[in-house]
Amino acid sequence: MSEAFDPARWRPAPFLPQKDARDPALIFVVAVLCFLACLTAMGVIAADRAARGWAGELTGEATVIVRARGGETPDAAAARAAEVLAGVRGVSEARALEREKAYDLVRPWLGDVADLEDLPVPRLVAVTLDRKQPATAAALSGALKAQGIDAVVDDHSVWIKDIRRGAGVVRWTGAGVFLLIAVAAGAVVAFATRAGLAARRDVVEVLHLAGAEDSFIARLFQGRFAGIAALAGAIGATAAAGLGAVLRLVGGGEGITPALPFAWTDLLAVLPCPLLAAGVAALAARLTATALIRDL
Repeated sequence: MSEAFDPARWRPAPFLPQKDARDPALIFVVAVLCFLACLTAMGVIAADRAARGWAGELTGEATVIVRARGGETPDAAAARAAEVLAGVRGVSEARALEREKAYDLVRPWLGDVADLEDLPVPRLVAVTLDRKQPATAAALSGALKAQGIDAVVDDHSVWIKDIRRGAGVVRWTGAGVFLLIAVAAGAVVAFATRAGLAARRDVVEVLHLAGAEDSFIARLFQGRFAGIAALAGAIGATAAAGLGAVLRLVGGGEGITPALPFAWTDLLAVLPCPLLAAGVAALAARLTATALIRDL
């Protein structure tokens, strides 16, 4: 009795096998790189949100330091300054702070002073500015000088510049780390492509003799390593999203810390990771394979 014909037995084996003993190691390395890239992206997003929040709060406020003149008491000078500032265009509210708050600010610098009443401690006026058309420091100073009030206006512009400069450094650092991770992933895929081509050098030569173009052979490596990188990217992105969710739950309503507010929407930053990983791997495999095949 003749054996039944099995088409699978006569089907030619693929040029690149579906599985390779080195695939788990490659997937692990790329997944770790994608995990780090996702954490970097989420951290940069949270840091940028914190910087924008701090800058927004400082932009809408100003602090005025009032010094008493002549026989006027510090409290009376602060009250008069608050009344003058409240009438300036672009000011929503001006409020003289209690003297205890002024004492609390200078006490760390003066040490253990029993009585601060004998010292000429200036008073503070907290000014809330209009968000749409805030008053400038020059306008506030001009209004105070017009009424003969000795005061210094701090519109927090120095702090705002420092915060924005720091946010820019964080963004560029994050971009640099992300680029470095992408280059590392590309180098790993290039090494794997080089090893795969070296193991199948004879087959490549046969394909050349059969008339196969270099681009056709390179596309085989491109598709294979793009699929591996997409799988690794999905694993790394899932792990990063899981860690981010844990940190968000542990941190409560403020995220990780009040200084780094992590939101649920930040988890969306991991979604492009598998596609980006596949794109980097495809490009690295294509360039490496094309260069090596040309030299065979």
